[in-house]
Amino acid sequence: MRILGISAFYHDSAAALIDDGDIIAAAQEERFTRAKHDERFPENAISYCLEASEIDMSEIDFVAFYDKPFLKFERLLETYVSFAPKGFQSFRMAIPIWLREKLFQKDLLRKEFKKFDPDFDWQNKLLFAEHHQSHAASAFYPSPFEEAVVLTMDGVGEWATTSVAIGSGNNLNVTKELHFPHSLGLLYSAFTYYTGFKVNSGEYKVMGLAPYGEPKYVQTILDNLIDIKEDGSFRLDQSYFDYCTGLRMTNAKFDDLFGGPPTKSEAWLGEKEMDLAASIQAVTEEVVLRLTRALAKETGAKNLCLAGGVALNCVANGKVLRDGAFENIWIQPAAGDAGGALGAALCAYHHFQDQPRQSLGDQADHMKGAFLGPEFTDDDIQTRLTAAGAKFETFDEATVIEKTAQALVDNKAIGWFQGRMEFGPRALGGRSILGDPRSPEMQKTLNLKIKYRESFRPFAPSVRLEDVSDWFELDGASPYMLLVADVAKNRQKKMTEEQSALFGIERLNIVRSEIPAVTHVDYSARVQTVSEDTNPKYHALLTKFNELTGCPVVANTSFNVRGEPIVCTPEDAFRCFMGCEMEVLTIGNQILYKEDQDPALKIDYKDAFELD
Repeated sequence: MRILGISAFYHDSAAALIDDGDIIAAAQEERFTRAKHDERFPENAISYCLEASEIDMSEIDFVAFYDKPFLKFERLLETYVSFAPKGFQSFRMAIPIWLREKLFQKDLLRKEFKKFDPDFDWQNKLLFAEHHQSHAASAFYPSPFEEAVVLTMDGVGEWATTSVAIGSGNNLNVTKELHFPHSLGLLYSAFTYYTGFKVNSGEYKVMGLAPYGEPKYVQTILDNLIDIKEDGSFRLDQSYFDYCTGLRMTNAKFDDLFGGPPTKSEAWLGEKEMDLAASIQAVTEEVVLRLTRALAKETGAKNLCLAGGVALNCVANGKVLRDGAFENIWIQPAAGDAGGALGAALCAYHHFQDQPRQSLGDQADHMKGAFLGPEFTDDDIQTRLTAAGAKFETFDEATVIEKTAQALVDNKAIGWFQGRMEFGPRALGGRSILGDPRSPEMQKTLNLKIKYRESFRPFAPSVRLEDVSDWFELDGASPYMLLVADVAKNRQKKMTEEQSALFGIERLNIVRSEIPAVTHVDYSARVQTVSEDTNPKYHALLTKFNELTGCPVVANTSFNVRGEPIVCTPEDAFRCFMGCEMEVLTIGNQILYKEDQDPALKIDYKDAFELD
């Protein structure tokens, strides 16, 4: 049974295809259109999924959409009625869009899919799952657990903002929900907006900025904005927010509470913004920990699955793991709305069609390392690079590994394009930019000269799975870069009194460990473990680098510049390579050196994309 899942029309559109429960392909639309967080119907992603499966639409048994538009419209109307007459301007802008584009999505979907197969039986084969049902399915069904509690936290679906489901075998039943407007995701986004970052994009930045500040506003937040119960349930005081009916997240009362208007986008980040980031991060962690502790006590379950946008908060995830209320946790790597496409397909197969789950065999989970996107043969790569005017050499795989590892030792910034593209927001060694983690200058170089982004943002370490506990305070696997752990104590370098007295960004350039390029200012790191089973070539690179240096870790960041989606094709990779100060590009078994390229092909890439 083949089922195509899709998410679309809000942000991060995506498509995913399963065959008898096996995940065949999945990709975000943004990777093909080159428009970050693209919300449009995922025509290109669908085409890719069909092509990867070598089928056409006539061979699809069901199409599953990730939420229910009528329930969303119900929430929209009820919200405006509840707050009337406030919010008329927002209402006047929203309703025509809904009536024209979003309300009658079944007809819209049917029209879009006619491009693929005009004779498909949409009446009987188009299915709809609820938003949080899709999220929960995306986390539980691919997980390694036969039974688990599933916690979903995001901005809002139809009504739910936080939900609990119990998974057992192929059964997954939602048991509890918190409803809009009380939302942990929207609370975090309110501070994202207030500190000058873009909502639905800049939340990662707030999390990265938090360690530079002090949580001075925690009590202010607890006294005024959120009432947290012992079991983690909560309510928000809506008098401080405008997201229900307004055109911004916060209002004048929120401004007064924190001493001024929101920070202007791209403005200099000072002590206040850092302290606000630290404070909302601390509050978020407290809510999540209360939720998980209460659920563990109530259910007696040992396993926890996480999904929804809040599950991408890897700092909070790390604290849940270390807290130990649950023995095991597993997080969907595409935890946001893109993952809803996969969840809708899995929900349709296991829940609607009552089909059993497959055995894992020797797999760690069913996600195949999240390597579910397009891949290219060496012949195809060579043809595409030649057409683009690139100069390259082709080697055998062992030589490619050796030369790339040596370039890392030589402190080069390297584009690494291998195998299938990752599904989800993290680059996991398929579409990555790599650097030497031992270099004190590498973080600054990658941020300012390669990524063209804020200097404070940290980079993740990729480490061989078998070496993780030697370098980090982590005993198990973290394949999807969704857990934060401290650098191992014996790898840390103690700061001097003078260094400890420094504030904020001044602390950035202090060498705090043997691997400073991936050590955040609080000695933490967003760890990715690399298994030989799921990514043998990347594992081989780490092994060779370890042979040369005694360090089985590399600095890993996504292959893109700020505002650009992660690269998808060889042409995307070459264009990015020629548009920034990256020195080496390893793509398949082809190696490109910047000095060999035609200078006329260099492009101004820094301002090519809208800043996120």
